[in-house]
Amino acid sequence: MKYRFFKKTLCALAFFSIKLSFAQNPIVQTNYTADPAPLVYQDKLYLYTSHDEDSSSWFVMDNWKLYTTEDMVNWTDHGVIASYKTFEWGIGDAWAIQVVQRNGKFYLYAPVKDRRSNRSAIGVAVSDSPYGPFYDPLGKPLVQSEWGDIDPTVFIDDDGQAYLYWGNPFCYYVKLNEDMISYSGEIVKVPMVEAAFGKRDGNVKDRPTLYEEGPWLYKRNDLYYLLWAGGPIPEHIGYSTSNTPIGPWKYQGTLMPTEGRSFTNHPGIVDYKGKTYFFYHNGALPGGGGFNRSVAVEEVAFNKDGTIKPMRMTEGIKKALKPLNPFQKTEAETIAFSEGIKATQNDVVGVFVNAMRDGAYIKVREVDFRKGASKFTARVGSTHNGGVKMEVRLGSVDGTLLASLDIPYTGGDDRWRVLSTNLDKVSGIHDVYFVFRGENKRGRIAYFDWWMVSE
Repeated sequence: MKYRFFKKTLCALAFFSIKLSFAQNPIVQTNYTADPAPLVYQDKLYLYTSHDEDSSSWFVMDNWKLYTTEDMVNWTDHGVIASYKTFEWGIGDAWAIQVVQRNGKFYLYAPVKDRRSNRSAIGVAVSDSPYGPFYDPLGKPLVQSEWGDIDPTVFIDDDGQAYLYWGNPFCYYVKLNEDMISYSGEIVKVPMVEAAFGKRDGNVKDRPTLYEEGPWLYKRNDLYYLLWAGGPIPEHIGYSTSNTPIGPWKYQGTLMPTEGRSFTNHPGIVDYKGKTYFFYHNGALPGGGGFNRSVAVEEVAFNKDGTIKPMRMTEGIKKALKPLNPFQKTEAETIAFSEGIKATQNDVVGVFVNAMRDGAYIKVREVDFRKGASKFTARVGSTHNGGVKMEVRLGSVDGTLLASLDIPYTGGDDRWRVLSTNLDKVSGIHDVYFVFRGENKRGRIAYFDWWMVSE
């Protein structure tokens, strides 16, 4: 996220393109997402993101979304879990957050514009569940410095001490108390020195180093890592290491260079099922750019001395950690990749997806049909009176046709039909494509809630 107190530079953006039909990244295609914040809890990876509104020409961001995975290739959309309105004192700018778990509760740290000062402050919201709802226990900001209070990251060390880092153009930290909603001592400004964050070319007021914003604190073995978005704009990702969570920090160079058609970036790193994953954002989706960003992920490799091997933006994770089980209800918003699909939610079914045009599709990776499945069931609907179909295909949008559903007129996405049809006998592990056919006369051709197969 870029804050209002400095000038935007949109020139010199690196060109970035991917073949969408073969891609895994960006991992969310049904909305614009940014500022990834991963959390591992009870064998599942939770990914919290900010949300760029469609066709934005500024950082128009009103809420935060949640996606989960157990295989690192299929991601389930859980919709909006909080917004700036969660904070009574907030008046806008739902920018980069992080959620951490402690003692059975979940703490969401957010930069929100404070109505009293008309500038950002760091707030905290609490929930009994990683899915929310979250509430503000303080009714006021947790912490506010002189300026630049954005991009909070929270880390709980092995001794139980928690640290809150944040800031643009300076980096600050405080030591959180065990209750996670208060802190002890004073706000500490991290020394912005070349040895810690590298040297910025030129004489830039208040920005003597490469550090720009977006800190993320992480620990591996006995080494602490502070990842950050670096300038000048367009941003790259740099990082620093230390033997303590409060420095002194040693600059380790560029982790990810400037690329991706977005002039900002934001790091998030997490260990999951024996691997380490690095999350970031770019502008790779159609219509994407610096104000319409999308979250992506790469697997991390380390050198023997603990430093991270530099990486570039790629098509993403190539192999699922485990196959998907289709013999239980699978949400339609569980997606590896899609085109022409938009996610939304209502009070009737929660999150669901809309097929916006003829040929729109959803790809689900590594679906395990085991020894065989012969029946397909789905909950669907349409506002079109006939002429709309959903095809179930193997391997590609024009792969082997397993089944076809005629989607009936239901009149609105508060009204649905559960339909079943025969499935050509299929066994083993395959990528599955749901392909929608029909003419778009009313803004979308169909909506889709869940699916499953049976023997």
